[in-house]
Amino acid sequence: MPGRTWAGTTLDDRKAARRDQLVAAGLDLLGTEGSAAVSVRAVCRQAHLTERYFYESFADREELVAAVYEYVGERARQALVDAIRDAPDPRQRAHRAVRAFVALMVDDPRQGRVLLLAPLTDPALTRRGLHLLPAFTALVGEQLSHGDETDRQLVSIGLVGALSNVFIAYLDGTLRVSRERLVAHCVKLVLGADEFDH
Repeated sequence: MPGRTWAGTTLDDRKAARRDQLVAAGLDLLGTEGSAAVSVRAVCRQAHLTERYFYESFADREELVAAVYEYVGERARQALVDAIRDAPDPRQRAHRAVRAFVALMVDDPRQGRVLLLAPLTDPALTRRGLHLLPAFTALVGEQLSHGDETDRQLVSIGLVGALSNVFIAYLDGTLRVSRERLVAHCVKLVLGADEFDH
């Protein structure tokens, strides 16, 4: 009975809260220890919930991992949308978008690792990563002002690929630069891509 209340909350509210706890635990494990650390048992232990509650929300480990990834992906997409809203010109949009993405991915590296590194190692995400990339590519393409639709599509696909690889290298420690230099370089990439024309 979804409508029944206990201690002021409904059954649906408690179920949603438990699901959120499991996603948060999955984010913590996947974003700090990597794919191998994420098992049903480990997630339940981290969330302080029994396996019964895990299976109340997720069919299996893969479904949880996908939910964690989609949660972070939506946060990243929304951060970019909010950042560029009401920006007066392309340069401001580029600065705001890059700063928002850096804040999300670098200030909480767990999110960066889930979004950019986990799909490289977790089979449950390999396929889903390809589904999220078009959404980011479309968002970037909408901000480009030069060229025809095909030009903008080609440039936005290349730009998302380039930015992803820069962030991957930064997060895995291959690229050792200051945050300011990372931001400046990414802004330069975005602005350079928008000037690309035939």
